[in-house]
Parts: sequence; structure tokens; C-alpha cells
Amino acid sequence: MLISAILLTVISMNAQNKKEQALAKGQEAVELMDNGRFDESIKLLEQAQKLDPDRFDYPYELALAHYLKEDYKTAIKILEKNKNHPDVTDRLFQLLGNSYDYSGQEQKAFDAYDEGLQRFPKSGMMYLEKGNIHWGKEEYGEALPYYEKGIEIDPAFSSNYYRAARIYCSSTEPLWGILYGEIFLNLERGSTRTEEMSKLLYDTYKENIKFKSDTSYSVSFCGNTITMGSQGEMKLPFGLMVYEPLMLIAIVGEKTIDMNALCNIRSRFLDLYFQNDNSSKYPNALFDYQKKVKEAGHLDAYNHWILLKGDENAFDKWYDKNKTAWDDFIKWFTDYGMVVDEGHRFYSGQY
Repeated sequence: MLISAILLTVISMNAQNKKEQALAKGQEAVELMDNGRFDESIKLLEQAQKLDPDRFDYPYELALAHYLKEDYKTAIKILEKNKNHPDVTDRLFQLLGNSYDYSGQEQKAFDAYDEGLQRFPKSGMMYLEKGNIHWGKEEYGEALPYYEKGIEIDPAFSSNYYRAARIYCSSTEPLWGILYGEIFLNLERGSTRTEEMSKLLYDTYKENIKFKSDTSYSVSFCGNTITMGSQGEMKLPFGLMVYEPLMLIAIVGEKTIDMNALCNIRSRFLDLYFQNDNSSKYPNALFDYQKKVKEAGHLDAYNHWILLKGDENAFDKWYDKNKTAWDDFIKWFTDYGMVVDEGHRFYSGQY
């Protein structure tokens, strides 16, 4: 019995040692892959997989290395073999669909994403990729419903907001682009896409608020469409009934549209929204968060952050006079970001 126990211990130690060796090789392989050294990465990943054949990471990373090499055929072969791995994630179906798409097999790509949704029905990533097939062909109208569905079922996944906001900001319904874009900024901070979105929101505000004279102005954030509900009731859209009327009131006192004016308008709009039961009739997780920011004393800094890339010179001038307020906001913002989940979410279809 003692000999058997010793043998079991030795076997266990050898197995653990192999897993540690595999992990070291896998980590080195990922670094090589990040630096574009795909062939070297593939060799190490194959060695890691032999040492620890049960771990899902190694075949996935191996397929990714081949995908990045544009060897889609090999990537597909590896991914198809591992679809039923006990530790499989939706990333496999994303990569499998992308590999089919880039190899010119569009229907198989959709099939892969659909299979991913069968396994992971709450995966916003799958809806993103289905939309992206249409996006790549500039079929934005066909892409949008997929991004919208992804936002609905996986509200914390940022990329669907990014794509949907870009489409809406160039449409006759920029209101949804404004709202989705701001949620995206809260979910994905400090990226190149964040900078792009900040400028897009600033430009969209400027394009849709027009001064005709010192006393005459207009807003055009939504197509004024009235729809009928399932029970035959008339449904008056949020943009027509709430957003545009309150925005018109919030503009009073401004003579032009620049960064400081937009920050003032956004602040006034928030106050108006939380009057007259608007927040109960048209609940909005983004406006709820803005209220939280205001109650913490940081709304002006937050608004300048949202619009920063629209006019960096204007922001710099504001910052020079408000450095302490900015630093206090950033410190608070780090600990109290917007929570987006099934209990705190916003999507256009909820109204």
C-alpha cells in the first residue's frame, strides 16, 4: 500500500509538472503571437497541448494563431474538433464563424454563430458577429437589428453599442446613437474607439441642434413616427414625447453650440427629465446614472469627459480652470462606474 501511495504521488507530481511546463509555453506563445511571430507561437502551443491535452486554451490559441496567419482552413479544422470541449466558450464559435466568413463561406459563418447562440444564448458577441457580416458589406440596415438584439440580451458587452451608435448617428434617428454612444463610453474607457465615439457624439449634437436666430432654434434627433401597440393603442415615441421637447427647453439661454453650451444643455435636460414623472414613464438606466453623477457633484466634469474629443482646445481651457474638479471626478469615476446588467440597462425596444 505504501508503494502504491508513493507511485500515485510521483504520478501526480509529474502531471502537475507537465501542466506547469505547458502553461509556461502557452504564455510565451501568446506573447509571440501578440508580436506577430505566429509560426514560433504555433510550435509552442502544439508542445503545450501535448503536455496538457485536456486544457481548452491551447487548441483555441492554436486556432487563433492560424487565423491570424490567414490559414483559415487549419483554424476551422481545429475549432470544429473542439466544439464539444467541456470548457468551450462562445469565443470558439466567434472565431469559427469569423474563419468561415474570411474564407468566403458566409452561410457557414452564420451557422457557426447560430450554433454558438444555441450553446450560449446570452452571448452578445454572437449577435455582434452576425451584424458584422452585414456591416462588412455596408448593409447597415440589416446589421442594426443584430446589434440591437445583442444590446438587449447582453447589456454589459460594449461592442454592440459601438456599432449601433455609429449607424444611428448617421441616420434619421440620431437620438439612439447619442444614448448608445454614451453607454459605450461608460463601458469601454480609454480606447481608440472611446476617443472616436466622444467626437462622434459631439458632432452629432452640433449637427442636430440648429440656431436660426438669437431666439429661434430647432432640434432633430428623431424621426417623428407614431406607432400602434399590440393592443391597438397609440404609442408615442420617447424621442417625440420626451427627448426633443425637453431638449428644446434645455437650450433656452444658449446662443450657440459649443462644448460649454452642450454641457449646460445636458445638465438642464437631466433636471427636466426627472420632473413630471418622465423617469417613471420612460425609464432610462443612462439618465439614472447621470443623476447619480450629479448627486456626487461631478456632472459638469462628466459632461466634459463625454464630449472631450469633440473640441480638445475647449476642454483644455475648461480643465485649466477646473483641475481640482476634474481630479475629484476621475477619482470618484474610478470607483463608481455605470453598472449595466439585466437590472440596469437601456435599449430602444424597451419603450
